[in-house]
Amino acid sequence: MNTTILGFLVLLVFSGFTFSDSFAISPNSAFTLEGSGYAVTENTIKTSEIDLAISTQKQTGSSIASSVEDGFITLDDEDFLITELKATMLREGKYIRINGVIDSDIGNQASISFFGKLIEESKNASIYGFTGRITINDDNYKIIYTAKLSELTKIKPATDPKTTESKIDKQITIHITKGSSTQGIGTYIDLAGTKQQASQTQSSIDSLRLRYFSQDRISVEPGTTITIVNDDIVSHSILSGTKNSDRYVQFTADNRISTGEILPGESTNITLDKAGFYRLYDPKYQWMELNAYVFPTIEGNVVLGQGK
Repeated sequence: MNTTILGFLVLLVFSGFTFSDSFAISPNSAFTLEGSGYAVTENTIKTSEIDLAISTQKQTGSSIASSVEDGFITLDDEDFLITELKATMLREGKYIRINGVIDSDIGNQASISFFGKLIEESKNASIYGFTGRITINDDNYKIIYTAKLSELTKIKPATDPKTTESKIDKQITIHITKGSSTQGIGTYIDLAGTKQQASQTQSSIDSLRLRYFSQDRISVEPGTTITIVNDDIVSHSILSGTKNSDRYVQFTADNRISTGEILPGESTNITLDKAGFYRLYDPKYQWMELNAYVFPTIEGNVVLGQGK
C-alpha cells in the first residue's frame, strides 16, 4: 500500500500538480494589472507603461469575462486613458486577452489588442508577458510588456451585534498612517504592524513600500461604510477620482466621494453604495492612494495553472 501511495504522489509531481497555495482568479473580484515595456515600429521604439483596474465577471467553462474599469497606457510622453476595454481570463488564468479602444490627452484614438501569457506566480500575485498591437491612425506598434496581476484584499465588514439580521451594519475601519504627509521621512512608519524610527533615505523608504493607509487595496460589498481615522499629525482629506499619468497632477476628481478636512486624531465615514471601482486619494498628498472595488460576493474561484 505504501508503494502505491508513493507512486501516486510521484505521478502528481511529474504531471504538474502541487498542493501549495496559488494565486486565484475569482468571478466578481477586483485586480490591478501594472507593468511596462516597449512599443515598436520599423522606425521607432517608445517606452510604454500599462496600469489597469480590472473587474472579473461571469465564468464560462475555464474562461472569465472581465471589464477594464479604469487606468491608462502611455507611449513615451503621450498618455492614453481607458475608453472601452474588455479583458478575458483564459484557460484557468494561464492567458489574458485585452481588446478595445483608448484615447490620448492630445486627441488621438488608438485600438489595442494584447495577449498575455502566465510566466510566474506567487500566493498573492502573478507575472505575465504581454505581446500585441497598438494602432494609431496608420502607425502600428508592436508591444512587449512584463506586467503584474494583483488582487485587491477582500475585507469582511464588521457586524454590529445590536442589529438584526435584516439590518446588519457593514462597516470597516481604515487608518491614515502616521507620517503619510511626509512619506515617512523623519517620523514614524508602520511596517507589518510594528512602529519603527524612519531615518532611512528616500530610496530605502521606497524599497520598504511605505503604506499611507492601513489597507490600500480593498474589495467590499455595496453599502459598506468605511471609517477613515487620521493617525497622522496633520489634516487630510479624501476624494475619489480617476488616475492620470501626469506626475504633477495624478488624479482628476469625479465628485463621488469627498470627506472634507479630517483633523489629526479625528475620523469620518464614507459609504460605498454603488458597485464599481473607486480610486480614493488625498489631493494635497497625491502619493496617498486607496483603491476600492465594490461588488457583491460570489462563491468560486479559479487557481492559476490548476483549474477550478
